[in-house]
Amino acid sequence: MSPTSSIFDRIRIRPTRKRAAAEAAATPCAHPGCKEPGEFKAPKGRDREGEYFNFCMHHVREYNATYDYFRGMDDVALAKFRDEAIVGHRPTWKMGQRGAAGATHVDESMFAAARAMRRKGVKRGEGQAAAPRYNALALKALSTLDLDEKATVTAIKNRYKALVKLHHPDANGGDRSSEEKLREIIQAYNYLRANKLV
Repeated sequence: MSPTSSIFDRIRIRPTRKRAAAEAAATPCAHPGCKEPGEFKAPKGRDREGEYFNFCMHHVREYNATYDYFRGMDDVALAKFRDEAIVGHRPTWKMGQRGAAGATHVDESMFAAARAMRRKGVKRGEGQAAAPRYNALALKALSTLDLDEKATVTAIKNRYKALVKLHHPDANGGDRSSEEKLREIIQAYNYLRANKLV
């Protein structure tokens, strides 16, 4: 393309006001019988997005006073439009495992991949279940729960429940002697939960 081309000028720079006014003056008003220049754009309607009428000032005011984007829509279509407008008319689906059951257009492998990504440092061997690698603080938390690094999520949850029942004052007839141990167990479990290891 030549740098002196008129197409190049329209792409690279904003047209000058004189040129924009000349182009608008060249477009007549779209109202029947009006010979004024159509300087003002007005949308053609809901089913014709991106298309505009060119009107003079008088006729664009008339058009805008009577323009109704929702003309011809029944109550059901209007309610659907309003609900879709909340998310910008983009497709959505519910989040989480319960929401995945109701989402028919979402591939289940997406959720499986997301769950796998949540666990950092997952090792996968042939025919073996995934075994998470733990840092030093996680190993200390597991030690507090009397578990080692090979513990599964289910084993961690079960051990936590058993230890809370064992050390809770209500289970010991109000005896508060193991209350400190209970605090350590709860802190250890909360650390594992916060780091998405449980």
